[in-house]
Amino acid sequence: MNTIGFDNDLYLSLQSAMISQRIDSFGGKLYLEFGGKLFDDFHASRVLPGFMPDSKIRMLKQLKDRAEIVIVINADDIEKNKVRGDLGITYDLDVLRLIDAFRGNELYVGSVVLTHYNGQAAAEAFCRRLENLGVTVYHHYLIEGYPLDVENIVSENGFGRNDFIETTRPLVVITAPGPGSGKMATCLSQLYHENRRGIQAGYAKFETFPIWNLPLKHPVNLAYEAATADLDDVNMIDPFHLEAYGVATVNYNRDIEIFPVLQAMFTQIFGDSPYKSPTDMGVNMAGKCIIDDEVCQNAAKQEIIRRYYHALCDKRIGYGSDEIISKIRLVMQQAKITTDDRAVVKAALERAESTDNPAVAIELNDGRIVTGKTTDLLGAASAALLNALKAQGGIPKEVLLMSRDIIEPICHLKTAHLGNHNPRLHTDEVLIALSICAGTDPLAERAVKALGELAGCEAHSTVILSPVDSAIFKKLGIQLTCEPRHQSKKLFHRR
Repeated sequence: MNTIGFDNDLYLSLQSAMISQRIDSFGGKLYLEFGGKLFDDFHASRVLPGFMPDSKIRMLKQLKDRAEIVIVINADDIEKNKVRGDLGITYDLDVLRLIDAFRGNELYVGSVVLTHYNGQAAAEAFCRRLENLGVTVYHHYLIEGYPLDVENIVSENGFGRNDFIETTRPLVVITAPGPGSGKMATCLSQLYHENRRGIQAGYAKFETFPIWNLPLKHPVNLAYEAATADLDDVNMIDPFHLEAYGVATVNYNRDIEIFPVLQAMFTQIFGDSPYKSPTDMGVNMAGKCIIDDEVCQNAAKQEIIRRYYHALCDKRIGYGSDEIISKIRLVMQQAKITTDDRAVVKAALERAESTDNPAVAIELNDGRIVTGKTTDLLGAASAALLNALKAQGGIPKEVLLMSRDIIEPICHLKTAHLGNHNPRLHTDEVLIALSICAGTDPLAERAVKALGELAGCEAHSTVILSPVDSAIFKKLGIQLTCEPRHQSKKLFHRR
């Protein structure tokens, strides 16, 4: 309900101070592996109400005079044209997007590293493109026996083969378009080369989740498991931290499994490991910035249910699996929640049953729920959106914001001239028509002004919405879930 549970200003302050402290502890040079999304961490903003999606960038901007960015991309991902599912662009294009975004935030991008490089044609072409754009490119190679053969890895035949990345600032942020890019290996390779040059440097890891100082089964940490069900991530008590300090902290399985290897590498490079546990490696102050635990718990539970519905819909359209669904269902059991805990689900299903047509329900930030049904002129999502704007703008429900005289010509245009079989207006078409009406109708103008108040609302559809409607809800900040079924029985549905 847009209630704040997280102090974002405190987070920026504590996180910046912690990173500065870690830089100083290593003698003035730190390689910081940055996990998760830097510019648009909407998962964090959903489960920690008050967390701003661009918090990580805001934090880095506080350190901009000390920081430089190195972007890592796996050459095999370039060769395979690997795509970011959330953005729909390939990893190589995302590197260009990231460079622009960092520069737009006054952050210095020092270079790009191609990992797993083996002369791949597509990687070579991308390298030339970057160099033509004035971007420095380095190459890192596959190392036989990585990550277990420590003796070979930390040698001239291992990290020694990699290019040394020339850096000029005390904080080097290592980031990537997605997982599996080689961020950690890049950091370790740099530590090896810096040490050989007699330069003292350290390594740390920045990932928001799981939050180490929250309980293992806290809903916020469970929501992370639901979000990464396709990656086989599992939250665990860090046994190394428990043994070293007698304190139970939360980490995840991959870091715990790889830690003995990392310790061996640190020992091989430095003569001793600076860390006693995976938790020690992290710099994450998020848990200390939760100011209302109940708000965050409730938000996280809703996120888990949303992830469950997303997994069901992914399976329905052929991009998910029963295994992922089962994992999230188990997380729901651990959080002691069911789909009944999502109020808009019941409201949408009841409206669909009463009208015998698809329906959409939207829960406003004050707890009111409005619904929309499918008509001959409007889809259920469009109807629900208009009803939500009426409710938010204090406009009587019976008022028509757009007459049939406005809607029908648009419907005719779609079917008679644009080749559409469905005459009903999608949400984007409704908003354009409403904006036109707002030029002469004060009530329509009031409805348009209410658009900004829909961010954070919850919505549920009894059918999988079209990509257009889903995208509009996302842009408005409405958290949408759908029943895993299509409106028609066709085999082909546009995504």
